[in-house]
Amino acid sequence: MDELLDIQKRILPDLVEVMQRRVQILQYINAMQPVGRRNLSVSLGLTERVLRGEVDFLKAQNLLESSAQGMSLTREGEDILERLDSIMRAITGISKLEQQLKAQMGIAKVIVVPGDSDQSPWVKRELGKACASGMKNALKEDNIIAVTGGTTMSAVAEMLPQEMGEKNLLFVPARGGLGEDVNNQANTISAIMASRTHSRHRVFYVPDQVSSGIYESFIREPQVNEVLNLIKSASMVLHGIGDAIAMAERRNTSAADMEKIIQGKAVGEAFGYYFNESGDIVHRVRTIGLQLEDLQTVDHIIAVAGGASKAKAIRAYMKQAPDTTILITDEGAARLLVQG
Repeated sequence: MDELLDIQKRILPDLVEVMQRRVQILQYINAMQPVGRRNLSVSLGLTERVLRGEVDFLKAQNLLESSAQGMSLTREGEDILERLDSIMRAITGISKLEQQLKAQMGIAKVIVVPGDSDQSPWVKRELGKACASGMKNALKEDNIIAVTGGTTMSAVAEMLPQEMGEKNLLFVPARGGLGEDVNNQANTISAIMASRTHSRHRVFYVPDQVSSGIYESFIREPQVNEVLNLIKSASMVLHGIGDAIAMAERRNTSAADMEKIIQGKAVGEAFGYYFNESGDIVHRVRTIGLQLEDLQTVDHIIAVAGGASKAKAIRAYMKQAPDTTILITDEGAARLLVQG
């Protein structure tokens, strides 16, 4: 297969280019359907003339259909796209990229989705789908799933299939999050995940950042302590990886702590820990919930982060990540990560 693909690239480079373009059109429509032609043209950076020709071809092959709402994939189109996945991953070098990153980072697995979520918002949905698939493969009966906040985790929540709930799931926020945008709070995201899978969830209404005295007071509260024990008993953790400065600003970090983060040259954040490019912790926010050391006893850890702008943050965190971690990222971040 690899030899045949190499020959095709050298003898028929135009054929590979056309194939990639048509698959990208199918992927975008599959993620955003129903979608209008103009929206598709802008999102993929194709002229209307080029796109019209490609759409007409795909319709003639019974892979697309149109309605008043826009274009959607036919059942045959969905089947073709699924069957093309492994071929396109080989053609674009994504499969090789995954293996390189797995070895480089020393973690259990790396899954790369095509595209760059910085450039194409629909790629974030593909990250969500890949995470849902990874969860489905790992879940057994009676699972406690701890979830962090953030826009990427929100995209994951929207992609969880209803049938996943057959595994008897309990979703819990990985840590407190009061004070953040409610839509991106772990409480909100775990509730959406539970709703989509007809599962259970518990809320955890405590601040994201607390002083030592308040921390001790909070964890003595019976309800807080009960949820905290559930969080620390999680069999699966889903989390994002943030840009250090963006996360510090989102948390309304004090001037003194912001200075520590900047002076420490932090580039990434996860679980309230800020990392520099060497993976050293340069600042830590006292949070009520899952701590970095708690991950060592978790069976399944799935980190989801994408976009070329997140490459440094991902690389920094992965130097601290448990070797059982599965990283789900996109091509934009992966091609920078593999450069070391």
